[in-house]
Amino acid sequence: MKFKEGDKVQFIREGSLIDGVVMGSDNINHEIIYKVGLNGLKNSVVYFNEGTLISPASLPIIPQFIADAIEVFREKEYDLAVAIDYEACTDECVRDMSLDSKVRGWLWETSNQELFARAWLDGYEVEQGPLYYVRFISDNSVSYLNLRWVDKGLILNSCGQDDIYKTKFTEKEIKNMNINYWAFRVPVEEVDNE
Repeated sequence: MKFKEGDKVQFIREGSLIDGVVMGSDNINHEIIYKVGLNGLKNSVVYFNEGTLISPASLPIIPQFIADAIEVFREKEYDLAVAIDYEACTDECVRDMSLDSKVRGWLWETSNQELFARAWLDGYEVEQGPLYYVRFISDNSVSYLNLRWVDKGLILNSCGQDDIYKTKFTEKEIKNMNINYWAFRVPVEEVDNE
């Protein structure tokens, strides 16, 4: 099998390149048929044989602070030329746009300028930083913060990670939920190695 469940795929439909995600596969009459969910369309599923699907080109991987900068530049309607020349911005400009001061240094490197341009034009994936649990200890019991995907409600319990609950978070995710949770973070490796 070329693709597995969760793989991103692309296919051509009515002259347009469409993105999707493999949701499963079946072997029908000695041919593998993939069930593909269409990105952005609720409850839209199509079926394709293996030869019809392609793997999308890999997107550049950039640090979170660069992804944040791209969002800010686009929000302020800067074009790529202005954004990539960000190194010329003053510290005051950095503060005014609420950007990480590391952006200027990162863009100073020529290879990063090309990566920035590719991310700007083609899209990007954010570099996966360290993951943390948010652990609460009280009265000799341990609870972990769990994000329930079904209704996006935050709940506390001690169940493990599965299809319904997310228990591992990046620094940004934790701080976006509640800045105070950052004090209760524990690196995933530390807990998993206990």
